[in-house]
Amino acid sequence: MEDGRLSDRLASLKEHLQLENPLLVEAVGSFGKLDKVCRGIGLLGNDQSTISQIAWWPLISVLGPFSAGKSTFINYYLGTPVQQTGSHAVDDKFTVICYNAAGESRVLPGTALNADLRFPFYKMSEELEKVEPGEGGRIDSYIRLKTSPSDKLRGLILIDSPGFDADAQRTSTLRITNYIMDLSDLVLVLFDARRPEPGAMRDTLTHLVAATINRRDSNKFIYILNQMDIAAREDNPEEVVGAWQRALAQQGLTAGKFYRIYAPTAAVPIPDEALRQRFEAKRDADMAAIHNRMNQVRVERAYRIVGELEKLAREVEDVRVPEVRGMLIRWRKGVVRRDMALFGAVAFVFAAAYVLTGHPFTYGFAPAWMEWVFAESWRAIPFLLLCLGGGFWLHFLARKWSAASVARVVEKAYAHGPVREGLLRALAKNTAPWRSIYCSEPAGWGQKYRKILSSVIADSEKFIQSLNDRYAHPSGVWQQQPEQKPQAQPGPPCE
Repeated sequence: MEDGRLSDRLASLKEHLQLENPLLVEAVGSFGKLDKVCRGIGLLGNDQSTISQIAWWPLISVLGPFSAGKSTFINYYLGTPVQQTGSHAVDDKFTVICYNAAGESRVLPGTALNADLRFPFYKMSEELEKVEPGEGGRIDSYIRLKTSPSDKLRGLILIDSPGFDADAQRTSTLRITNYIMDLSDLVLVLFDARRPEPGAMRDTLTHLVAATINRRDSNKFIYILNQMDIAAREDNPEEVVGAWQRALAQQGLTAGKFYRIYAPTAAVPIPDEALRQRFEAKRDADMAAIHNRMNQVRVERAYRIVGELEKLAREVEDVRVPEVRGMLIRWRKGVVRRDMALFGAVAFVFAAAYVLTGHPFTYGFAPAWMEWVFAESWRAIPFLLLCLGGGFWLHFLARKWSAASVARVVEKAYAHGPVREGLLRALAKNTAPWRSIYCSEPAGWGQKYRKILSSVIADSEKFIQSLNDRYAHPSGVWQQQPEQKPQAQPGPPCE
């Protein structure tokens, strides 16, 4: 049963998607089927949904060290001064920027993002609290929402990040940075050409280059050397570029596009006419390529969401269910071992008590006190019930200890996040008192759930075909369907 608040949020998401891309409304329904399976196994709570684990609007993040010109780049792209700029660390928060049809700019607190699953950072306060207790209540110190009437933002979200090499809240900032990189359709990594020694930024290079080049989605990362107009005033500007290329190569980036740009609106004059023309030609070509790539994310976003649907469905059956099975096997073995230890200890105590008290046996085997207990049936029944209750108590104590032991293994194997929480929740559900230790399959798992997952995968393949029909026409013929008529893209809800 879905939580009422979650149902309301899903209805709001469908309402906005209906205006922008009706195909994704159907995808929401398929995510709902996936949620049913995950809740049945215990991987999700009633107030949770896989829908909240992805970004539903095209998302472009701009990362880099402080003073790399991130805000200037965003202002130039939007054609309006949304972000403050400066040569020092102006912003120390992650800023989510989206469209406002009312024609005005606004600044809203982080709680506007934390409570709305249509945006990234939904329930980010809970994640911060897990990493650093007490920080969840300070969500406004980490993120904020800005709106702008720029048409470039229609159906698009931009995220400007603080330079984490200048941020006091480093652990949380790095965690949010990793979260953003996972959600984004495109990641622009900007470096400052004014810093002639890349070695001084080794930590930044490691986190934003070395840690990203081997990702499965590494093609969404674009590396940009910004503020090249300053380098043009050097005696040999090519040495600046060469130093940065060598620094990136040392981090493993030997292929891929490396852009060199500067914002015309904030550029310093280049006295040498020939040099100025050469730099401007390179800047304009690279800027046009970057902007074209940014404009493509609206199409890529739909493929990304549908691909994530299939990925999650396959992950549940191929990865999560086997993991839950493994936890149950480890739990069952732990219960058996602890049962043997506890009941053995009780037997040892009784035997020791018999030896130490020197009670004689009667009838060949039973001690005298047992003869007294069983002499009258009214004495025997309470005694047997007491023994039975004690045995159950010891057994459930063993179950509890074994489940706690398995939970510690999971906590050590996974960092804070949806996977860790889901496995711990599934462990709790599958080790409930009414579940036998000999149940080898996760709760609810069976042919029914397999069929649901198969239907989710089939849905994703159907959605991909529909997207191909909309964006690819190898036959050279395209017949526009009624539902494919161009519609206004309202963008994310930032009224």
